[in-house]
Amino acid sequence: MGQHQFEISYVFEYLVKLLPSLKITLLIVFSSILIGAAVGLLVALPRLYRIPVLQRLSGIYVSFFRGTPILIQLFLFYYGMPEMLKLIGIDVSRTSALYFVILTYSLHSGAYISELIRGAVAAVDRGQVEAAYAMGMSGYQAFSRIVLPQALAISIPVFANLVIGNLKDTSLAFSLGIMEMSGTARTISALSQRFVEIYIALAILYLLISLALQKLFVRLERHLFRHEPAAAAAKREPRGKRTFFRKFGSVTDIPGKEARL
Repeated sequence: MGQHQFEISYVFEYLVKLLPSLKITLLIVFSSILIGAAVGLLVALPRLYRIPVLQRLSGIYVSFFRGTPILIQLFLFYYGMPEMLKLIGIDVSRTSALYFVILTYSLHSGAYISELIRGAVAAVDRGQVEAAYAMGMSGYQAFSRIVLPQALAISIPVFANLVIGNLKDTSLAFSLGIMEMSGTARTISALSQRFVEIYIALAILYLLISLALQKLFVRLERHLFRHEPAAAAAKREPRGKRTFFRKFGSVTDIPGKEARL
């Protein structure tokens, strides 16, 4: 416990001190999501098209990264990968820990994104694809014009949950010495002994970023569903008094990381 009496003024002071480390947190989040999206697509394709050997390898990859804690994955890549690469004459011992963190979070995200892609594509009515073929569309045209737009719209709530989950998971990067927001907060608290104020400031900062991301994804979801029939929209979003939680309901109705596909 802290040795000082709580003072609200320190909360605002520490908020300002945490802002410089925000760029490291956002770098980890958005880099891992971008790379993870590419990895997830490559992993999802063999399972969508049921390619025998690659399908099994994709399943093993997804099972590992979804079934083990990300903290263990961080340690395995940071401490284990340099030792394995030494066996083939590659020395990465002097590589910044930030690259290992981004790599780990990217592969971790890729496992969830691959399931997101697979689930979103499967959710599109197969009859629409068959109708597209009947109208003379090629496989690529049917996918890009019919399947992809709907799959993107369907996947937005789960994808938003994944991004916000990654934001919170970045707090574990401090275990490898990365000074993101949580790492900076721990350092400041150790020096000042004002643990309550610094962690309130940290919680406020995480909350503000999460709310901003929620609002962004809600708007994106509405944009993608802008051509949806009124009847379908009414079923998807019930009418009535809109509370704060209902406003963000399309994103936050999925509880926690366990709800990722």
